Amino acid sequence: MQSIYATKHSNQESLKNEEKFLNKSMQDMLDLFIINLNLLINIQKHASEYYKKGQKKHLATAQDKSPNLKFVNNRLLEKLVNSKVLDKINSQKKLDIWVFDDEYPDLLWKDILKSEAYKLYLESDVDHYDADKNFIIELYQNIIAPNDKLYDYFEDKKLTWIDDLPIVNTSINRFLKFIPKHAKDLKLPDLFKNEDDREFGLNLLRKSLLNEDDYSKDIVKNTQNWDKDRIADLDYILLIMACTEFTKFPSIPIKVTINEYLEIAKDYSTPKSSNFINGLLDKIVKQYKNEDRLNKSGRGLI
Repeated sequence: MQSIYATKHSNQESLKNEEKFLNKSMQDMLDLFIINLNLLINIQKHASEYYKKGQKKHLATAQDKSPNLKFVNNRLLEKLVNSKVLDKINSQKKLDIWVFDDEYPDLLWKDILKSEAYKLYLESDVDHYDADKNFIIELYQNIIAPNDKLYDYFEDKKLTWIDDLPIVNTSINRFLKFIPKHAKDLKLPDLFKNEDDREFGLNLLRKSLLNEDDYSKDIVKNTQNWDKDRIADLDYILLIMACTEFTKFPSIPIKVTINEYLEIAKDYSTPKSSNFINGLLDKIVKQYKNEDRLNKSGRGLI
């Protein structure tokens, strides 16, 4: 959607350039995943430095001299810190950005330090890998992911990351949950499950742009007292994409297509867009059925 929007609003339309942008933005999502794992590592480093400074205080208390290092020695965090896989990716792609922007790990550590969850974690007699893992997941869900300053930082760093962030945060939670106790190293997820998955976005982009004129006529035909110029730009793009899925992607059920684009419209377009798109897509589906243009195969796809 963003790539098509950029194409329609650029002075020089270029499918090749937009394909590059789409490929780059998809790769950036995986980079953001790695960056958030690095954030956890850097929070642990700030915690370690905090307790080391406390031990060196001129008037150090008994607690300062012998702090509870349960968080610093958290078994799940240690797996991230010692991961050769993660270290190799960071060396290749320079994704440990928190070395330069260390105020964010620091402010998150301070939020963790004063939280009730951290206090309970230190006080708990439960001391095993699963407890460590569950605590880090809890911190990520309740303190790190919702942080407004971190959100603003990602928005300033790369605009597309704001759309990726909810998916990445969910993926991080799932990834942490399934790191086994006896794993020798991390097994990072692939960006795509297979080649078809990788090609889907590019094919949707290409086919939407190449067949836009035909779908535009279908849209106008089914909008009484409306013309293309009166339809909101994003609504128009979503309609084009939906028509593309109807006719060019046999394995995607019609209901799935409609539901997906209604959800996107709710997030990105006008308050009335989802109702408008829903009604119009219903009409277009009926037209395509009558004209035998629905390219669907398999049970439950129509």
